[in-house]
Amino acid sequence: MAGGCLTTPSVIVVREVCMAIVDEYREELLKPPQNDEDWRQITDNWMRRWNFPHVIGAIDGKHVACKAPANTGSDYYNYKGFFSIILLAVVTSDYKFMWIDVSGKGSTSDAHLYNASVLREALEKNDIVGFPQPDPIPGDTEDGPLFLVGDNAFALRTYMMKPYSNKEMTRKQRIFNYRLSRARRVVENAFGILANRFQVLLSTMLHEADTVRLLVKTCVILHNLMRSRYPVMQNRLVDVERPNGVVVPGAWRAGMNLEDTKPDRLPGNNRDFKIAKAQRNLLMEWCNSTAGSVPWQDDMLLPPPARAK
Repeated sequence: MAGGCLTTPSVIVVREVCMAIVDEYREELLKPPQNDEDWRQITDNWMRRWNFPHVIGAIDGKHVACKAPANTGSDYYNYKGFFSIILLAVVTSDYKFMWIDVSGKGSTSDAHLYNASVLREALEKNDIVGFPQPDPIPGDTEDGPLFLVGDNAFALRTYMMKPYSNKEMTRKQRIFNYRLSRARRVVENAFGILANRFQVLLSTMLHEADTVRLLVKTCVILHNLMRSRYPVMQNRLVDVERPNGVVVPGAWRAGMNLEDTKPDRLPGNNRDFKIAKAQRNLLMEWCNSTAGSVPWQDDMLLPPPARAK
């Protein structure tokens, strides 16, 4: 998949090949769960691998550079100083992409793109096929919903947990932030693997925007195909966490990576925010409880030189 300027016949071939791949594998490799059992498997995997309950996915967005589309003004011009589309994605606990949106223009923040997405609307209305009903997290009796984990760009909701951002945080809040960032690190690694494997995404693609979107979707599907068939090969690229919680940076971090989207927080409904805040506090307490703590989390609050080796 070349990123240079292509002749019309070449573009036709590229589009036909990409469309054939998408049509063949989309339903198999880029489709959210369709029933309660499969959703529960998703959350169980997050709990088993990353010690965080009720997570359905980690969300983030990245820029993919492209030429300036004709007659679009500054719509595609991003805050980093180049033209791009946005890849907004939700990934599973094993670095697979579960849902993507490539409709965003470079000037848009991932929070704005997410707020306009069918995913947010479905979560807001609790209108997702086969989505489980709220139930208690391990060691608790109070029902709680399933949710995404995101960064501070996203509005806090019962279905979107994000870090505490107050200037003076308590120890418990810092522990929660560490635990949440540990789970959210999966989406960073997924993007890193994707860009490492398909370096066309790191170039400025001289195609029309719709062709760039198709190329991105194709790369994501091929990424998922390789995660399913050759996971060991890609695991060499990801961050490795030692038993004491110390992270050894993955090989993907040594190279170029996709640019982050603009951090742009959006205001939320006050009542929804209060409910979500209470839910986050419940999760914070759980992360600091006997049922929910992990042995190394206190060390992670120390400066790196003082941590256990």
